[in-house]
Parts: sequence; C-alpha cells; structure tokens
Amino acid sequence: MHSETDTGMLPRRHGAATKRTANAGLARPPATVVLTAMPLSKADLARLRALREKKHRETAGHFVVEGEKVVGELLEEGRLLEEIYATPEWPRPAAKRGSLPVIGIGKAEMARISHFPTPSCVLAVGRIERIALPTGALRRGVSLALDGLQDPGNVGALLRIADWFAFDRVLLSPDCADLYSQKVINASMGSFARVPVFQTDLADALAEAGVPVLGCDIDGRDYRSATPPKDVVIVIGSEGRGLSPRVARRVTERITIPRLGHAESLNAAVAAGIIAAWVRAGKS
Repeated sequence: MHSETDTGMLPRRHGAATKRTANAGLARPPATVVLTAMPLSKADLARLRALREKKHRETAGHFVVEGEKVVGELLEEGRLLEEIYATPEWPRPAAKRGSLPVIGIGKAEMARISHFPTPSCVLAVGRIERIALPTGALRRGVSLALDGLQDPGNVGALLRIADWFAFDRVLLSPDCADLYSQKVINASMGSFARVPVFQTDLADALAEAGVPVLGCDIDGRDYRSATPPKDVVIVIGSEGRGLSPRVARRVTERITIPRLGHAESLNAAVAAGIIAAWVRAGKS
C-alpha cells in the first residue's frame, strides 16, 4: 500500500519564531471592527508577498492566511492575528474581544498580495509560535506523529482527522511540510487553530513515550487483530520512504490495513483516518 506521492501504509526503509510551552495562539486577540482605508506601500506589498516562502516566514516570524472561512476560524478560535487586509466584499464578523483594525484595500491591491490565482476578499497575518513538547506529554491520551510527510495537503488533512477524532496532539518531524504554509492551513479547514501541534525530533520524543507506539507499515500486523490501546502514539510515515530508520526503531508494533482490492496504495490521510476510527472505537 505505498506510492511515490502520498501514502500512510509504506515499506520500511514546526528562526525568528517564538517558543511557548502552551498551545499556540491561546492568547485572545481582539476581533475585527473598523475597516480603515489605507493604501499599501511598496514595502508592505513586498513583505506580504514574501510570506509565501518558508524562509521569509521564519525570518519575519509571521505567517499569512487567506480566505473568508480560514480567517474567520482563526478569529473565532482566538489565534494571534496581527493584521487583516480586506476588500469591501468581506462580511466582517462581529467584534467579540476588543478591536483589531482592518486595513481596507481594493481588489487590485488584493490581487497583488494574494497567494491565490483567484484572490479572496480577506488576508490576515499572524505570529508564528512554536510549541515545546511538555515532558511526559505522550504518556497520556492519543497522539498522531507524522514522520517526514512533505505534502502540505496531506499534513492539513491529517490535522483535520486529529481534530475530528479529538486527538490530544499532533507531532511533526522537522522535515514535514511547514505547519504555517498557506496550503497546510487551508487544507486543515480550521483544525490548524484547534489541535495542539508540536514540531520535534520524533525519535527522541518517542524514546520517552512510555506508551505503545504503533507504526503504519505495509509489512505490519493486521490492525483488526490488535486491541486499541487507551494511550498510544500512531506514527504515519512519509509519502516516499515510509518510516525513517531512527523513528522505526522507536516503534513498538507495526500495523497495516489489509488490501482487499487492487489499488496500489492508500493516501496517508485515509490510512490515518481508518486507524483513528479503530483507536476511538476501542475507547468508546
């Protein structure tokens, strides 16, 4: 069940950002109230466009999100947004926690800063905040660990799965797709704002897990023959190589989803969803 692009059952083989020990963005920022007309300077245009790239996000310590739904989700969840740029078409949410000024711009300016081929009516800038994994955190609850997943759509979808099944946390290896990329945030459909995410060295973290560590692997045991642990770490390997050697050595059991038909592979998010449902069914 593996492919070169995106699979969860594979062969063997999160600079200038600040750090916190609590959930990212839990500080409650003000919501939006006033649309203030303000032309963008060349420097602002360059800065906002530069945030498309990870190296500029890390240097600036900021990320950018675009789209009515995702910006609304981040405002609702209290994520630390610092700037909002919107055209008159944006249906601003009612103010809830003070006043975050909105910079009103025209469609032409939005098109110049937009990260999309078809610009949205709102774009926001937030502060990057890296979370330190608390000591002993993996000993309690259900954790999802992503080992080298580089497809941002998959990473975003996996955040949605963790959110849907009320997982306690998600761990990203340093070589996963950037948590603060527009594609990851949009693919998460708001789950980016709700799930605690930790970027960490997975092998080191798993060495101190103190609970079963289940690695999804094509050569593993049929997951249906096992009993879902109450506290567990589920590890999903990268799209092309599977579990990395250092992480594979920390896995306590390999599990697989048996192939009944003829499909070559399962997408990583699909595989994770099946295992997540199994784990939660065992806890009901």
